[in-house]
Amino acid sequence: MENIALIDSFSEFKDIKSIDRVTLMSILEEVFRAALKRKFGSDENFDIIINPDKGDLEIWRNRIVVADGEVEDENEEIELSAAQKIEPDFEIGEDVSEEVKLIDLGRRAILALRQNLISKIHEHDSTNVFKQFKDLEGDLYSAEVHHIRHNAIILLDDEGNEIVLPKSEQIRSDFFRKGDSVRGVIKTVELRGNKPAIILSRTSPDFLVKLFEQEIPEVFDGLITVEGVARIPGEKAKVAVDSYDDRIDPVGACVGMKGSRIHGIVRELGNENIDVINYTKNEQLFIARALSPAKIVSMDIEAYEEEKNGKKGRVNVFLKPEEVSKAIGKGGVNIRLASELTKYEIDVQREGIEEEDVELTEFVDEIEGWVIQEFKNIGLDTAKSVLETSVEELIKRTDLEEETIVDVQRILKEEFEE
Repeated sequence: MENIALIDSFSEFKDIKSIDRVTLMSILEEVFRAALKRKFGSDENFDIIINPDKGDLEIWRNRIVVADGEVEDENEEIELSAAQKIEPDFEIGEDVSEEVKLIDLGRRAILALRQNLISKIHEHDSTNVFKQFKDLEGDLYSAEVHHIRHNAIILLDDEGNEIVLPKSEQIRSDFFRKGDSVRGVIKTVELRGNKPAIILSRTSPDFLVKLFEQEIPEVFDGLITVEGVARIPGEKAKVAVDSYDDRIDPVGACVGMKGSRIHGIVRELGNENIDVINYTKNEQLFIARALSPAKIVSMDIEAYEEEKNGKKGRVNVFLKPEEVSKAIGKGGVNIRLASELTKYEIDVQREGIEEEDVELTEFVDEIEGWVIQEFKNIGLDTAKSVLETSVEELIKRTDLEEETIVDVQRILKEEFEE
């Protein structure tokens, strides 16, 4: 009865954790064998019989009968006189099976056994959770905010699994309260000790891809494929789409009438500005589309024999002066995303710049570095490009004061004309 009662008390864990009774019995046998090994030095000559239906457990120790006084290993051998107390007919050389009661293990061993069982069940549960979420890496997932830390948000799903959304994986404009439902993609799943660490991401390009699959039926059905994504989370993204069906306009289908389809994605991403472009294997055309809204005059592509730092080659793009700032974008965002999407290092050149032009960096002794950077941010990185742009235009496109701009143009004119 004591064995049954003990197993029944252990069965309470089955109701708390996602573990079936048969698995529980398997863990029980493993734990009991470890206890037997600690007490007797070996568990090889023990039979553990578990009946999952009745919750019954029996432990039998098997020993060989030897003559009195000739026992060398008490765990594997038993004296003839002791064996005959169990069964009078036993003779030397025969096998004796004797039941071991739990009480024989000692109270301390039983307490240790129970603690070991708890640990094994938690370990089993953690392993199952790890396997479950490892298969979900890269998939869309929703969970509820449980509590908020300064460097992460802790989420719980419907099954009570803990999921972490680190600050680094949050969009800058994200703001959540306890109880809010949060969507993201399962970025990584790792076992830290015996506990699975499940990391959710809202900044991953995969999150944008999964949102397209969820919000746009043609993407979900495979009629439209997402060929590439480049993101600055919460700010801007470029998505290249294609379709094998000539009757489908992939960009139009993704954007929807008056942006109706993409609006939900933009809202989910904190009003991230999403450019959807048609993918093409024509690299010149693809680069030109990626640099939209700028209009390209011409380009020279130098392909690498092997990819360097994830880039396939370098391209010099030539534009009219007024298109340069559009190609670069505010803070260099547009050219950075275009480079990431196309996998080319992109250098912007103004069409018709003469060789005697001088880089602004040559004037670092006369012009402060942050001022030079302001001009470079809008695509003006030579003396002529700054001189050929009106003061009014420069005031509008930079954060510089009129007085600073006038001083810079004066310095450039004096130095450049010498």
